[in-house]
Amino acid sequence: MIKCHLSRILGERKQKIAEVARDTGINKNTLHRLYNESATRVELEVIDQLCRYLDIQVGDLFEVIGPANE
Repeated sequence: MIKCHLSRILGERKQKIAEVARDTGINKNTLHRLYNESATRVELEVIDQLCRYLDIQVGDLFEVIGPANE
């Protein structure tokens, strides 16, 4: 399973989804799905934009948890 840390990262920075959407052009619904960990797929371009905007690495945004065969 892959865990998305967007909610933690935005909370630590006191940033809102609307602000990120406005600054990056990423759709609010996409950001909400990542924030709530309900996204089933994400475009690589979105991941790239988020990482560059937040100045983080992909591994800071996503984490693989649990055994690989789950």
